Formats: sequence, C-alpha cells, structure tokens
Amino acid sequence: QVQLVESGGGLVQAGGSLRLSCAASGRTFTLHAMGWFRQAPGKEREFVSTISRSGGTIYYADSVKGRFTISRDNAKNTVYLEMSGLKPEDTAVYYCAAGPYSGTVATDYVYWGQGTQVTVSA
Repeated sequence: QVQLVESGGGLVQAGGSLRLSCAASGRTFTLHAMGWFRQAPGKEREFVSTISRSGGTIYYADSVKGRFTISRDNAKNTVYLEMSGLKPEDTAVYYCAAGPYSGTVATDYVYWGQGTQVTVSA
C-alpha cells in the first residue's frame, strides 16, 4: 500500500512557476514508477509526465515538454513537478500516481493522491 500526498498548488499568473511535490508513505517508493496527471473541469484526466523507479526514464506530454520537469528523490520518498512558463490552459487539479512502470495512461497506475489545484490566471 502506498499513500500519496500532493502539495504546492496555488494561484499563479501566466508565465509564472510552481513546484508540486508528492510525498509517498511506506517503504516501497523505489519499487514504483511515478506519474503526474491533471484534470481540468469538464475534461478527462490527462497524462503530464512520468519517471521510472530509478529516474533514468522520463516522458512528458507534448503540451508541457520544455516547460515542466519531473524528478524524484528516493531518499525522501518524494516526486516533484517543476512547472514554468505556465499558461491558463495548465489550470487543473494535478494528481500524482504510483505504478509498476512508467506508463502514460491512468490505468497504468495503482495508487493516487488526492490532487492539488493549480490555477493560472491570464
């Protein structure tokens, strides 16, 4: 069992930056790939980024490539999402997730956090 708690969301102006954190409980953090997804009102949950257990494999959605950076600190059981150049269309609830491999669809992940709201004003 893995429990995930996101933090770091908030309100930011377009062009600004935020860093999201996702802290995992338990001793199995290093056994899981970690992903970030987001869901805007009225839209389906969409893939943002994923990082493998070792951190050696990373994928990004085309919409965030070059603006967002995912990383993990296995010593702290935490995964991060550094977001810069934020746009109003990045507004969504951001979720972190843990799973057996670095997939790009929600069904690839087993454990989910409760989400953190990111709002980007124009």
